[in-house]
Amino acid sequence: MMRRAKISVIGAGNIGGECARSIAMKELGDVVLLDIPYTDEARKNLHMPKGKALDLACCGPVENFDASITGTFDYKDIEGSDVIIVTAGMPRKPGMSRDDLVSINAGIVKNVAENIKKYAPGAIVIVVSNPLDAMVYVMWKVTGFPAHRVLGQAGALDVARYKTFLAMELGVSVEDIQGLLLGGHGDDMVPLPRLTSVNGIPVSDLLPADKIQACVERAKVGGGEVVKLMGTSAWYAPSAGTIEMVEAIVRDKKRVIPSAAFCDSEFGVAKSNGGKGLFVGVPCVLGAKGVEKILTFKMNEQEQKFMDESISHVKDLIGATVKLFPELA
Repeated sequence: MMRRAKISVIGAGNIGGECARSIAMKELGDVVLLDIPYTDEARKNLHMPKGKALDLACCGPVENFDASITGTFDYKDIEGSDVIIVTAGMPRKPGMSRDDLVSINAGIVKNVAENIKKYAPGAIVIVVSNPLDAMVYVMWKVTGFPAHRVLGQAGALDVARYKTFLAMELGVSVEDIQGLLLGGHGDDMVPLPRLTSVNGIPVSDLLPADKIQACVERAKVGGGEVVKLMGTSAWYAPSAGTIEMVEAIVRDKKRVIPSAAFCDSEFGVAKSNGGKGLFVGVPCVLGAKGVEKILTFKMNEQEQKFMDESISHVKDLIGATVKLFPELA
């Protein structure tokens, strides 16, 4: 009998809990749901991840899935993980940018990375914590893992929002829209309308340029729009994008999914960053080894300009992170 994959989710909040539910329902593997132990007196006798795990396990007979779900505060329970999803960190609140989270979340992700390195040195790590581009870098530097085993969930979510807004505008199914976005997560993403189509029909034949651009702009601030409406970060769509990546890896599907991956010569990253590579959103082939290939293509002058600007902002974000934690240089 083939061994089931072991998938650990670090951070048992909204995104982590939804990821655990989706993993179990899709039977992608057994789940470990880990959270940071509580320090405040009011909650010291609670064990939220264990409670969530038990609640999820009781869905099995109804949803017809069979998976082991463990809730824990102990990093030792992630030993032997094939894939680890990192959602740990403070979510955005109204008025906060992703950059505002650097000082808080970099320290959290650094600690998580140290424990992953100790207990699960063979895992593939998918980072979801914001600001995404900086947190993937922190994970990579602290674990010392090869770059193909560290990646960030950004493009899967950004493209999903882009497709959703286009489908709303066109009145068609989201299943018939193909699209791609590159670059940093959020406001710095690089739109590629010329590579967007509806069942093979160029979207530019179906919508005027201003309507397409409006969908792009809404996708850029889609996370902020949700924060304003709910008072906290989104979790359904981010977890869906994450699980799409997990499924591609554990089932070795070779899916092409936009992800934050380490780039050097690809898309002019090193050229725009003083000869050094960075983690930025690019189309990746995801399979059993993690990022198995980065698909490159020729961008036009305007697209390359936007990409260079996006890379510049990611560089600044990393610089701010290193300033706080010089050992990450």
